[in-house]
Amino acid sequence: MAHRFDQIVVIDIEATCWNSPPPPGQVNEIIEVGVCTLDLQSGERLTKESLLVKPIQSTVGPFCTELTGITTMMLVEHGQSFAKACLRLRKDYLTKQRVWASYGDYDRRMFEKQCADRNIPYPFGTTHLNVKSLFALMMGLSHEVGLKEALERLNLPLEGQHHRGDDDAWNTAQILATLLIPIRVMLQNQP
Repeated sequence: MAHRFDQIVVIDIEATCWNSPPPPGQVNEIIEVGVCTLDLQSGERLTKESLLVKPIQSTVGPFCTELTGITTMMLVEHGQSFAKACLRLRKDYLTKQRVWASYGDYDRRMFEKQCADRNIPYPFGTTHLNVKSLFALMMGLSHEVGLKEALERLNLPLEGQHHRGDDDAWNTAQILATLLIPIRVMLQNQP
């Protein structure tokens, strides 16, 4: 399978969460996959999508809804299975062939765990870009910072609602474009 370097697929997940230990029998499960594609030629963010995912081992409680804005009713009405969301990523975004990115490593680890636990094919290729680490390295920081702080340090606005997958993917793609595109243009314009 040939790799494609035309776009980076930026992912941000939201998962069931609690402000204390989970209720008995419940686990963190992906309930939203936010997707934003970043065109590497122009630096433009091309797509923004929220794939809502129905949990099967846990419920969305008040803390999770307050944090993410995602309700049980939203998942009942618009959610899909995790397997279908993974298939959509592979087919619609070519995630097996393209570099994919997320702000931190949590998203990659959650996908690996949930795919293994449910015997669902992992929807991504091996090339994952951790934007949180990249940002700290490029800015010369001694530690990684959160998404909101990274945006502030770059004088970029937080667009949408923090802790919604599609909005966080959109904002992460803007950070990535701000870091990569000027360097790419500079290198392409060298004699």
